[in-house]
Amino acid sequence: MRITLALVLGSLVATATLPGCSFGEASPQQQQGNGGGAQRQPAVPVTVAPVLKKPMPLQISVIGAAEAFSTVAVHAQITGELMSVNFNEGDDVKMGQVLFTLDHRPLEAALQQAEANLARDLAQAANARAQAVRYQDLAERGIATREQVGTMTTNAEALEATVGADRAAVENAKVQLQYATIASPLSGRTGALMVHAGNLVRANDAAPLVVINQVAPINVSFGIPESQLPDFKRYLAQRSLHVEARPPNETGPASTGRISFVDNAVDQTTGTIKIKGTFPNDDRRLWPGQFVNIIVTLTTDAAAVVVPTVAVQAGQQGQYVFVVKPDETVDLKPVTVARTSGAETIIKDGLKAGETVITDGQIRLVPGSRISVKTEPSQKVAP
Repeated sequence: MRITLALVLGSLVATATLPGCSFGEASPQQQQGNGGGAQRQPAVPVTVAPVLKKPMPLQISVIGAAEAFSTVAVHAQITGELMSVNFNEGDDVKMGQVLFTLDHRPLEAALQQAEANLARDLAQAANARAQAVRYQDLAERGIATREQVGTMTTNAEALEATVGADRAAVENAKVQLQYATIASPLSGRTGALMVHAGNLVRANDAAPLVVINQVAPINVSFGIPESQLPDFKRYLAQRSLHVEARPPNETGPASTGRISFVDNAVDQTTGTIKIKGTFPNDDRRLWPGQFVNIIVTLTTDAAAVVVPTVAVQAGQQGQYVFVVKPDETVDLKPVTVARTSGAETIIKDGLKAGETVITDGQIRLVPGSRISVKTEPSQKVAP
């Protein structure tokens, strides 16, 4: 019995004196697992941008098509042989510049004949007037009868009317002769030549001789959604609205014009209303039939809250951004977007100027995540 009790006591003493196994003290692994200095999660590398307050334009961006300011299809007004063509296809021509010449010899002969008829009838009319005066004098002296006087007066008046018809024939012959020379009715760019010298052209033929487009100035036609029509009309009533047009794939400055036409009805098939802008186009940058990018600036918001568009994310609860907190963690903030202008987004509600938002790396973030701001290559200091 004493031997057994001694063995039990010895086992208890040996167990209590084993290193690292006391009941009142935890092991280092237990200390680490119980939160006494837990490991911090690694920081997520991100890029950031400040929230700015600056003037931002209120714009309408659509696609439009350039149209010639004026188009004329040149036709011959008389029938005749085309004697000469005085321009090359695609030339710029001025108003009044001679383009075509038709055979004018038959027309000159017709004019000479009309002038000869006029001269003959003028002589006969003068003689008839003299005879009428003479018979009037004879009648007063009782030598001629009143019937003779009436006959002479009637002959004189008839010849006067013939002279008037002859004068009209002469003027018509002159006009026909002018039609033999076809001049440009406007300044513009010629298209393809449809008829060459030596061909017989007919008056008012279906096919034109050439088509001329006026390209300076030039119109650009586009449509805006009817939902934007009230704002458009309101700002147009306040001042003349300017419009910018830029051909696709061009990086230069946009061509600037002004609104010159608003259609009187909304197209119910497309839900848009047709608008036209007029551009000087002195540099011939815009071309008829060309599609262009249109921007109409309605007004400018002088104090808009602006962030890069890439900072705005979309979730199940709406749009949001990640905002950097002073302790280098992030917070999620819902935002209300007013509109987007290029690479920038105007925030209506949810942010204020001076805050910092995440522009890249949001996919790895949750509220409370630690971040480290990545340095752009251009900002790195050379060794």
